[in-house]
Amino acid sequence: MKTTNSKWVLGHLITCYPTSGDYDLMMGETPGKVSGPPPHLHNSFKESFLIIEGELAFIVDGKEQVVKAGDSVDIPPGTLHTFRNLSESTCKWVNIHSPKGFAVFFDRIGVPFTDENAEANSKRPELVQEVLETAEQFDMFIQVPKPA
Repeated sequence: MKTTNSKWVLGHLITCYPTSGDYDLMMGETPGKVSGPPPHLHNSFKESFLIIEGELAFIVDGKEQVVKAGDSVDIPPGTLHTFRNLSESTCKWVNIHSPKGFAVFFDRIGVPFTDENAEANSKRPELVQEVLETAEQFDMFIQVPKPA
């Protein structure tokens, strides 16, 4: 599989593929014990995940579900969601956003996989802060829980 356009995004290896349709298509790899993005929603995008290998624990609209290889999850617009890899093994997944447009987030925030220490650099506090500050530009509305 061609990975020259792959980038590390918040600890996940993301490869975006060009499409002729009105959707973005990505392949992702989440290493073991890595959390996903902060809880967020998209007002305009429908999102789907298909697990290819391993499993991810999704929290969708407050409900947790473990999605295993061969299973999928659909996330309608306006639905708060996140995921994490609870296992020790890497999880491989396909992600679709519709309509097209969200892939620019991965392109802007991602660290090219060929860069030295790309995976670690994708989780640098400055980059996480940039995500928090710019997410709404990409129709990503983060809802970080407030401390008790």
